[in-house]
Amino acid sequence: MKALMSSVINPWQPPHPKLRIPVVCCSTINGSSSSSSEVNLQSSQPQECKSSNDEEPKQSEIWRLFREAQKNILHLNQHRLKAVENLNKINIEKQLLVDRIEQLELEKKTAVAKPHDRLSMFWELLLRIDSMVLMGMVTTGEASNLRRLVMDHKVSVAEVFNDTLQKSDAEILAELRHFSERNQRNGFHIVHVCTEMAPLVSVGSLASYVTGLSCALQRKGHLVEVILPKYSNLDLNEVQGLQEIEAECYSYFNGQLHGNRIWTGVVYGIGVTLIQPLYYSSFFNRERVYGYSDDFERFTYFSRASLDYIVKSGKQPDVIHIHNWETAIIGPLFWDIIVKQGLEGTRVLLTCHDLNSQCLEHPEKLALCGLDPARLHRSDRLQDTTKAHLVNVLKGGVVYSNKVVIMSSIRSKGRVIHSLSYGLDHTLNIHKNKVVIAPCGFDNSTWDPSTDKFLPQQYSVKDMKGKAVCKAALQQHLGFSEHASTILVGCIFSEVSDVDLENLRAVFRKARRIDVQFIIKGISKISSVNKLGLVHEPLKDKNVRFIDGHDEKQSHLIFAGSDIILCQSFHDPVLQVPLKALKYGAAPIAVNSNDDGFRNFVEHDYETTNFSRFISSTFGNMSITQALDEIRNNPSKWKRKIMDAMEMDFSWDAECCDIHASAYTAIKNL
Repeated sequence: MKALMSSVINPWQPPHPKLRIPVVCCSTINGSSSSSSEVNLQSSQPQECKSSNDEEPKQSEIWRLFREAQKNILHLNQHRLKAVENLNKINIEKQLLVDRIEQLELEKKTAVAKPHDRLSMFWELLLRIDSMVLMGMVTTGEASNLRRLVMDHKVSVAEVFNDTLQKSDAEILAELRHFSERNQRNGFHIVHVCTEMAPLVSVGSLASYVTGLSCALQRKGHLVEVILPKYSNLDLNEVQGLQEIEAECYSYFNGQLHGNRIWTGVVYGIGVTLIQPLYYSSFFNRERVYGYSDDFERFTYFSRASLDYIVKSGKQPDVIHIHNWETAIIGPLFWDIIVKQGLEGTRVLLTCHDLNSQCLEHPEKLALCGLDPARLHRSDRLQDTTKAHLVNVLKGGVVYSNKVVIMSSIRSKGRVIHSLSYGLDHTLNIHKNKVVIAPCGFDNSTWDPSTDKFLPQQYSVKDMKGKAVCKAALQQHLGFSEHASTILVGCIFSEVSDVDLENLRAVFRKARRIDVQFIIKGISKISSVNKLGLVHEPLKDKNVRFIDGHDEKQSHLIFAGSDIILCQSFHDPVLQVPLKALKYGAAPIAVNSNDDGFRNFVEHDYETTNFSRFISSTFGNMSITQALDEIRNNPSKWKRKIMDAMEMDFSWDAECCDIHASAYTAIKNL
């Protein structure tokens, strides 16, 4: 019956309009419907069922509805096909993404680690050895041998021990004992004991110096680690693998031993140890780093705890590098108490960033960390030259260190000793043979116009087109008129109070006669808007812009877009403005209060730094007026100076690192 019906009416193919559709009628027998075999098909007969005339309007309506339904079905089918096609595309893209993720994970597992990743693995392993010593799993002697083994096989270690965090100390120890082949070691093992390190805690120039120098030394094959107090306000975002060593480490203070919690991690590929006192927990649980009446007690405790930790962990560094008065007490502590505890081959180097900060205390306080006041309160040791009843902690560091590095970018050794030592001139003169001068550096991985991610177009000394683009972008950003011939002068400083405001106003007045645009930017944690107003109010000029607050992208653009950068001093260890200006092709011109207003005295002593000699021969004795005149009247000479400056390397990796490496070598040969 179904086959018969389909042969009469095809639901997907309506009949021709002129074709008369036969009507199928079923006869009834005895009042009931007949079976299928008894159906009378009367399609060949001219007669129709009685009700066929009544059915025709209904059939027309049915066919109309049928055609509309057919159109809707076709329309929906087209959408369905498109949806299926889009779904297939999504599935293909999803599979490609999954395949890519799997490929990247495979590459991560099999590829050689990047420098920072490799250093992180390297340091995770060394810090786990420290944990083994404190837990009593290995002796200090074996720990020293294991560290030497790791140091001798840096590349191999990164490949073999690439999952140290997932393994227990026992598993790692077993693998280390099987990792027996050794090569001859190159480089020194240096331990910094200090109170600042960027980006964990930054107050002054020490923080960037420790991080910059440590990274530079490690790039040259030395092993460098840092010990810090665990301040409550540390920025731990950049610390990888931070963990607490379960065993307490005890240190001596005020007549007894006190427990410390030890934390370890890796920062920029540098192993970092944090010491947290338990009994004296308030020492480093404060709002500020410095400036308390018990600073001597705080940092003396930390200095002794650091040395006790070095001994207990079995470290045998070539050099313990100490900084400023805060850890200068390590000098006498090391030679009077610690050296005989397995550190006979270790030497001490002191870096001074600020000779004006020396810490004078009563002699009896030396006993807090185990020192003998009577032995040290002598003129040739810690007794202060001026206030003889007190001891001078920084002086003690100078006397007891094997080498003293004074950070000064432009001053000579002779001038520092005789004129800028704040009462330490007699001591420094006695020990002048172990005093060296080193310049500050800067991070050229962040500050380099050829790789700077903040610039609209990168550039280098070989292709300077990008600098013009940066200049136009800076002018547009600040609402200046965009003329390439206009000289753009930037000025970046930390505190407005440090700038001679009268001289700055004089600069603007003189420059008004020339087509010059000025950008004055203050960078400070404390707003300096009011101070900027002292300069701004009398100089409401369309060619002067004042900016307050820290904006990293904006700072990079100012260096890149400026022709001249006004700086407070060529020795700028905090912001490093002159060094960055040279790298970005902007001339650093110093503003100070000399008679002509804008000259900076740079010495020609042979014991000055390379940076000092370069600045002296280029921009050191040049005023802003002279610089503007040379740009206008002798552009080729000016361009040559700028390009020569850009080719110089004054980063942490250059002169600063070399001077320190030479100092380490000298004291190891003693």
